[in-house]
Amino acid sequence: MSDVAIVGVGCVGFRPITPELSYKELMYETAVKAYEDAGINPRKDVDVFVTCAEDYLEGFSISDEFVPDQLGAALRHLFTVSGDGMLGLATAYMLIKTGHFDTVVVEAHSKASDILTYMDIVQFGLDPIFNRPLGGHPYYVAGMEMNRYMHDTGTTPEQCAQVVVKNRKNAISNPYAAYGANITTDQVLCSDACFYPLKKFEISTPADGCIVMVLASKNIARKLTDNPVWVKGVGWCTETPNLETRDWSRAVYTELAAEMAYKSAKISNPWKEIDFAEIHDLFAYKELQHMEALKLCGYGQAGKLTEDGLTALDGEFPINPSGGLLGMGYGLEASGMQKLLEVVLQLREEAGSRQIPDAEVGLAHTWRGIPTATGAVAILSNSE
Repeated sequence: MSDVAIVGVGCVGFRPITPELSYKELMYETAVKAYEDAGINPRKDVDVFVTCAEDYLEGFSISDEFVPDQLGAALRHLFTVSGDGMLGLATAYMLIKTGHFDTVVVEAHSKASDILTYMDIVQFGLDPIFNRPLGGHPYYVAGMEMNRYMHDTGTTPEQCAQVVVKNRKNAISNPYAAYGANITTDQVLCSDACFYPLKKFEISTPADGCIVMVLASKNIARKLTDNPVWVKGVGWCTETPNLETRDWSRAVYTELAAEMAYKSAKISNPWKEIDFAEIHDLFAYKELQHMEALKLCGYGQAGKLTEDGLTALDGEFPINPSGGLLGMGYGLEASGMQKLLEVVLQLREEAGSRQIPDAEVGLAHTWRGIPTATGAVAILSNSE
């Protein structure tokens, strides 16, 4: 089975609103950038296309019918993943591993500014018998989980707030980030209380954007670029969606996905063998919870590591150098691709002023958000 590499990336966004572009134009501009980066012609050089979208978020049924034209995929093989973009990467990875395909394109996007009833869509994902009839804003689930997580681990509100300060500051140096800012811990803690104990500044704000990636088998990758980024391992897991039966202080779905990815990549000590990580931070506390689930530290230790500056851009193990979703903006189904994009840029030494010196191995992690317990992990390296 051939090794798999990312040989081209394109990104447009992320911005709070893009009224001048339809989602199709957003995808087209992004695809053009990715194909130029990879040096390929999509009509001749691509075997399969993968798009990641959810009909409820797109606003119409069978939304993948409207995907091929702007990707150059008309009358070509097209797979649709109704889930996060990192699940699309896993699909492309497996397609190439079969030996039947050499080049696969993966696309994921967010046109969040077009969605008028986003929270109604999220609420529709709750259990229709026991949870949905309770009503209310669905993010109350995050508030309850944060409260239990802090209680069980001893994590403080200040440590959660420091995640926001770190990520928003990192985002200032990221041209793809919508919400970079210099803010203080006190500003985060004094922001509006939304879902106790979750504060307004601790919730990622949606943003518009699109990311397209080109993956290739080893032989093709070597022909296309001198700087491939190798996919060393992927893992994914969907745990119970039921609020009544899940673990409220541990991200079990991430623990299981990470175990799968580490086994594939032959990683035994993530903190020592990985140089940095992009971790899903839809809510500030989730970065800490996910760090522990990824075995980057022990249970209940993530807050202390953040407080001591070890996860800062110049720390021992940088977390979310891109600014995370708190800084870039929440890209809906493209959020996993946002994480992958930053890892690729860092490993290709194209991250500008936020570049991590001598980065060789990076981790990308995603979560599909409330009310799901679906996560994915990918290990990337710039060496074969």
